[in-house]
Amino acid sequence: MKKLLFYYFSIIFVCLTGKLSAQTYQLVGNPVNITGWDLVSNASVSGDFIQLTQDIGNQFGVVKLSTPINLKYCDKWKVEFDFRIDGNGTTQFGRGDGFTFWYLSNPPTGFTSGGGLGIPANANGLMVGFDIFNNTTEGQMSKIHVLYGTNNLPVGNNNIEYNTTAGSTFHSADLNPTQPFVGSTYKHVIVNGEMDPTNTNIWNIKIQLDGVLIVDQPFTASGGAIGMTTGYFGFSAATGGASARHSIKNAKIYIDKVPILTNTVTPFVCVNPATGNGTVDLTSFQNQFVTNPANYVFTYLGPGGVPITNPTNYQYSTGTTNVTVIVKDPSSTLCDNGDGKIVLTPTPFAASDVTLTGCNNNNAGGAIFDLTAAALSSVPGSTSVFYNTMFDLNNHINPITNPSAYLSPAATIFAQVTTPLGCTDVAQITLALFPVVEVQEATLRSCAIETKPSTALFNLTTATVTSQTATKKYYPSLADAQNGTNEILTPITYISPNGVIYIKVINGNGCYAIAKVNLIVIPQVFSNTLEDKIICMEDNTTLDAGPGFTSYQWSTGATTQTITNVTVGTYWVKLKTGDCVTTQTVKVYAADQPVITAVDISNTTVTVYVNGGTPPYKYSMDGIKWQNSNVFKNVPRGDNHIFVKDAYDCDPIDITIVVPNIINVITPNGDGINDVIDYSALAGKQNLVFNIFDRYGAKIHQADKSTKYKWDGTAGGRKVPTGSYWYSVSWNENDKKNTPIKYSGWILVKNRD
Repeated sequence: MKKLLFYYFSIIFVCLTGKLSAQTYQLVGNPVNITGWDLVSNASVSGDFIQLTQDIGNQFGVVKLSTPINLKYCDKWKVEFDFRIDGNGTTQFGRGDGFTFWYLSNPPTGFTSGGGLGIPANANGLMVGFDIFNNTTEGQMSKIHVLYGTNNLPVGNNNIEYNTTAGSTFHSADLNPTQPFVGSTYKHVIVNGEMDPTNTNIWNIKIQLDGVLIVDQPFTASGGAIGMTTGYFGFSAATGGASARHSIKNAKIYIDKVPILTNTVTPFVCVNPATGNGTVDLTSFQNQFVTNPANYVFTYLGPGGVPITNPTNYQYSTGTTNVTVIVKDPSSTLCDNGDGKIVLTPTPFAASDVTLTGCNNNNAGGAIFDLTAAALSSVPGSTSVFYNTMFDLNNHINPITNPSAYLSPAATIFAQVTTPLGCTDVAQITLALFPVVEVQEATLRSCAIETKPSTALFNLTTATVTSQTATKKYYPSLADAQNGTNEILTPITYISPNGVIYIKVINGNGCYAIAKVNLIVIPQVFSNTLEDKIICMEDNTTLDAGPGFTSYQWSTGATTQTITNVTVGTYWVKLKTGDCVTTQTVKVYAADQPVITAVDISNTTVTVYVNGGTPPYKYSMDGIKWQNSNVFKNVPRGDNHIFVKDAYDCDPIDITIVVPNIINVITPNGDGINDVIDYSALAGKQNLVFNIFDRYGAKIHQADKSTKYKWDGTAGGRKVPTGSYWYSVSWNENDKKNTPIKYSGWILVKNRD
């Protein structure tokens, strides 16, 4: 539901410009602001009220709006005010006479006698009088008189107390007993006016005094009030022979029209040369008057105020035609607004020739033009049909079927432009092309990334593809460049293998060309001469990176091609070729030392077994004389050294062995001489084991720690038969390798039965 738009100026009259119609006229403030109002005769401002008359005889006072108000389209209005009538009166007539609120086409401008309540004879309009003097009895009273007509009955009489025009007047009972008008306090009055929907000359008037409904009935205009649409709101009072002070304050006059956005719409219209007239849909302009036309009722009046019965197809001719637009809000208390106007002034229609300039993108031979975007007409709603030739246009054949995406080289085409009113004209459209964007293919080379040598880091922005000022965008494929998809967002740090990318070069006109950029990964260049080496741990060597490089940077800090006195370890060198640097790693390994895995001793023959290192091996018993054979004969009894070295000729490894002093014959007869074989002298060796075997290889005795590494020629507690037996002694030397030693031989046992 809409609400009244009340604009509280202090008695400010707002000139209606079409932007705003709702308004309120007021007499408020302290002192009262009378801007927009006129004070006539004895009326004056006194603090927060207007004093119309002083408390003396023959006083006359008026306050009225300075500018008339047109209520032609206003079917509802309201007035509120407070009044006070007080004073001493006179001895003969007491207090008198009263005051009037009115809406008059001819308001009072000079003195009016007291009985007329300040209203002159022949005043036309609506008058509401508050009368305190009975002119018949010359006594006090409190009556409300209403007249909607001309104040001249009886003829020439200006006292509405006596006017009884049927249907146009009202006279209340004397309200002195219940609501006396005279007193020191203000009375509050509300007057509502509402036009009869079936007869604009009938107003339903409702008057309340201090909340009590006094009047509620229709009044029919009579006399000069018939057909009256413009008048002045105001208040007047007179005292005549009596005296009283008449005062009003807090006056508010609510005259609220439907607010409209503009008063006058002047659309472009034209006439058909063949008929000399044209037609227009007047309802199509409703949204220029109000924001939501569906909420309002529109009425259209042609010249002379003739209602237009078919506004959607209104016919006009040459010359200017003024159409009055009345806007009514059926859901609110707002008045109709009849200030709208549609001015139809037919003029010849002329379409505009235009030039469209497009981009010959990527030198494709033409541009895609949106012909529908050409500004061929300033008339809203105009339509266009496009043709390649005037012949096609004149014969209405072969229209361009894709005008919003028309591919064409530079050319001239034609359009038939038609306004919503059916007026047509031909426009020429010149299709021009912007200069093409010049690009060239480019190649970028970049050093391989050491951690991923099949790729390189490229700065795509350094590719020289154009000499023109332009914006560049980078794409991984031609299709992406054409479609603007998958743009490379980090072109300065683009990592790629060998391949291509594409640059879309866009100039200031938005035109573009696509350039191909070849990406070449410069491979790493390594030294062919620099290889890993194996040296003896105690030795050193020389590393040579070979010739042909721009610079060298070794992990040792050296910047020469070779480095010397290199010991076992891992080294690197940065080899520069052109702008690229390759890091090559080289290792110097310690030669593996051979290991003596076992030593077999058979009587005085020693056999050495070796593993590891790099064959061939060399063997020595003194570290001076070397032999290729691993067998030493006639090795003396006792401790001996064995030396071994491999092909690298590094410092030899050596171990100490013991060749036991062996007794080959025992006679276990208890005489204390050669009774046992005794290896207890080797008890300090690790894992010492002494085994005896018969001639068939069966072990018949094992001497260990429990037997103190001795054998007395028995097996299972019985003497073995006289004969030859085999034995083996094994142990691990007490060296770092725990070298295993095996000593074997034969022994003759002579037992006497």
